[in-house]
Amino acid sequence: MQMGLIGAVCFILGSVIFFFVGVRYRKSIAEAAIGSAEEQAEKIVNDSKLDAERIKKEAVLQAKDEMMRRKDEFETEAKLRKKEMQDLENRINQRQDLVDKRAALIEEKENNITKRNEELNKKEKDLENAKEREIEALGKIAKMSVDEAKKAMMDDLKEDMTKEMAEYIRQAEENAKEVADKKAKELIVSTIQRYATDHTSEATVTTVSLPNDDLKGRIIGREGRNIKTIETLTGIDLIIDDTPDVIVLSSFDPIRREVARIAIERLIADGRIHPGKIEEMIEKAKGEVENTIKEEGERALYETGVMNLHPDLIKLLGKLKYRTSYGQNVLNHSIEVSNLCGLLAEELGLDVTIAKRAGLLHDIGKSFDQDVEGTHVSLGVELLTKYKEKEEVIWAVEAHHGDVEPRSLEAILVQIADTISASRPGARRETVNAYIKRLQKLEEICNSYKGVDKSYAIQAGREVRIIVKPEQIDDDAIVVLARDVANQIEKEMVYPGQIKVNVVRETRAIEVAK
Repeated sequence: MQMGLIGAVCFILGSVIFFFVGVRYRKSIAEAAIGSAEEQAEKIVNDSKLDAERIKKEAVLQAKDEMMRRKDEFETEAKLRKKEMQDLENRINQRQDLVDKRAALIEEKENNITKRNEELNKKEKDLENAKEREIEALGKIAKMSVDEAKKAMMDDLKEDMTKEMAEYIRQAEENAKEVADKKAKELIVSTIQRYATDHTSEATVTTVSLPNDDLKGRIIGREGRNIKTIETLTGIDLIIDDTPDVIVLSSFDPIRREVARIAIERLIADGRIHPGKIEEMIEKAKGEVENTIKEEGERALYETGVMNLHPDLIKLLGKLKYRTSYGQNVLNHSIEVSNLCGLLAEELGLDVTIAKRAGLLHDIGKSFDQDVEGTHVSLGVELLTKYKEKEEVIWAVEAHHGDVEPRSLEAILVQIADTISASRPGARRETVNAYIKRLQKLEEICNSYKGVDKSYAIQAGREVRIIVKPEQIDDDAIVVLARDVANQIEKEMVYPGQIKVNVVRETRAIEVAK
């Protein structure tokens, strides 16, 4: 019984313990379930927050994209509207400009109409005045004789013609200069710049230096036999004066002077001076000069590039070395003219060979001595015709001084080159008397015209300056005066190159303040 009680008590205690244990287990299970639910709830909340943030960001991004899209659409539309406004403004400005132009044109037409009306009114007044003057003139003429009436009419006509001539000359000169001046300057300047040569000025005397004055007596010889032999065989004048160690050979023929110079120098070097030796040395000197003439002719051909020239023409060309024109060596002048012609022909596309050949041979007539009659132009034409030169060359030689009209462009080039070579400063010289006479003649021609106050020949006779009386000659008349003076100079004077006629008209007003 006691065992049963103990068992019951134990059972009860076990049940109670089991109960409490079950309760605790259920509690722990419930707490675990609650903790898991809280974690899930918290996770759900966190996920919801993340989803909300993401949705918010997406919404913001979509809003920004929408805003940018609408901004772009707005800007595009604004640009289109702005362009339309600009186009509209441009069209308005163009229309305004057109309106302004039309208004200016209308105003100009109105001004022209006004001016024309004024001109018509002025012409009407001028006609009335002219009519009155004519009536007065007729009244005067009625009282004049026939000769007096003719003279009055001629004076009026001359005054009118002077103005018309002056205007015509101005227009003709301006047109000619406008067309030709630039090209001519380019051609001539480029030609002169491309070609340059040295020139020597030769005189009519040649000096020979002596080692000592004792040789003068030996050259004179006993009773003057030696000097007479030299002068007879050479044709020169031998001048022996007090000038120490020098004798002078005088002759207008440079070839004779050259023969005498060579012979005397050889005699001095040899030391034997007597008539027999003199004759021998003169013969040798003549042979040497002949060789020099041939060499100079060949040199001229080489320097100019002219080929196939007859041997006789080469010899005559070489003789030009001993010819001068106003102090200018004719051979060097011919070489220069030939080269200038060639350069000008190249620039103009003409026949260079013909131009250079004609330039070289244009003064070939100067190679003849004074015993041959005729001008150097006519002699040159006859000579070239004899040796069957080309017609173009003969035409150029015939026309190079203006004796005939040029028949080819190459002939004109020879005229131009000859003028350039002869008229450049230092190329030629004149004697003092001839120079003074030429200047006096220039001033005399200018002073012969009515209304000329003073005239001055300047620039070594290359220009004449005329000062006119302003109360007698007007601006129109000075043009005619310059042309008349130039024409008279061309007719009455011979000169190298060209002369510029410069007419000056000046009006001054002077008052004294007291």
